[in-house]
Amino acid sequence: MLLIKGADVYAPEHLGKMDVLAAGGRIERIGERLPEYEGCEVIDGTGKLVTPGIIDRHVHITGGGGEGSFHTQAPPVQLSKLIEGGVTTVVGVLGTDGISRSVENLVAKAKALKEEGISVFCTCGAYGYPSPTITGTIDKDILFVDEIIGLKLAVSDHRAPNITVDELIRLGSDVRTAGMLSGKAGIICLHMGGDKRGLEPIFEALERTSIPIKTFQPTHVGRSEKLQSDAFKFAKMGGTIDITCGQFERKIQSVAASLRAALAEGVPMDKVTLSSDGQGSWSNYDAAGNLTEMGVSEVNTIYRQIVHEVKEEKLPFEQAILFGTSNVAKALELYPKKGAVREGSDADLLVWNEELSLEAVIANGTVMMKDGVLKKRGTYESTEK
Repeated sequence: MLLIKGADVYAPEHLGKMDVLAAGGRIERIGERLPEYEGCEVIDGTGKLVTPGIIDRHVHITGGGGEGSFHTQAPPVQLSKLIEGGVTTVVGVLGTDGISRSVENLVAKAKALKEEGISVFCTCGAYGYPSPTITGTIDKDILFVDEIIGLKLAVSDHRAPNITVDELIRLGSDVRTAGMLSGKAGIICLHMGGDKRGLEPIFEALERTSIPIKTFQPTHVGRSEKLQSDAFKFAKMGGTIDITCGQFERKIQSVAASLRAALAEGVPMDKVTLSSDGQGSWSNYDAAGNLTEMGVSEVNTIYRQIVHEVKEEKLPFEQAILFGTSNVAKALELYPKKGAVREGSDADLLVWNEELSLEAVIANGTVMMKDGVLKKRGTYESTEK
């Protein structure tokens, strides 16, 4: 049992100073001057802020990369790095390499991270088509593998399989139906490249069918001016768009610019999410398509972008945290179990100080970080910082 006393609670809507009581992995009560039960761990929230934990919807939990040959394969994510970034729920995905990396490995890593204390989902598929699966079909993966909530696919990219719109429609129908049958979101996470087609294949698929727009969820939408313009149109139609914070030091200003542009153009901001693309490689190519530069994205970049938006862009804290909490939970149909501070929600909580440093991270009711110090690391992680 855990009690956070007297914190300023953002649920993510501002509730004011409240106590938050968690037991059995859930939030049991929110109110003023709640009793301290015997054996209850107490965190003093005086002068602190409490929010839902961050949901990172796009992490290469088994490692991404490999586009510069085998030695450029990125390593798997570590639990401590997720906790330090305030991430209490993560969605694992494959990337360019769906050959030497498999959906089986991805699900195994998801199960491992769950055993270590956080909430984990994943997608089947990768960049390529036909999509790699565990059971042999996408719909069976979504239906029968607990962790799998949808499909990953690359579109409008030089590494994409360049599927036809008819094939995209078939995938959309299969994923949609499997989601309905399994009680899951049933989404296609669309890796968007920067070529001139942008979201045109998705617009055509929507025009020709009655597949709900929520089925298609494009990411990396700030990659080019054309793609961003398409994405804003898509969000105004009711779709969710995802902006990538990876390669943080280089992208912090461009992500901020994308968010400013979305606000200025009247994009419904509840349809905008942020993700890290963590442990995935970022890469640059010359005009001939040759790899010129590569690095690995960190998993703390949603948290860092939120802090930047509040401190530098002067976005209200209540609005900034939406991009990594409730907006994501709603898009993945996990809300209000995730992405909310309310009675009955999972006890995934962040405690921030007034400088917006993370003081505590609670995942499923377990304190993973307290007073800025990690209390839980991955099974094989060193206890040294």
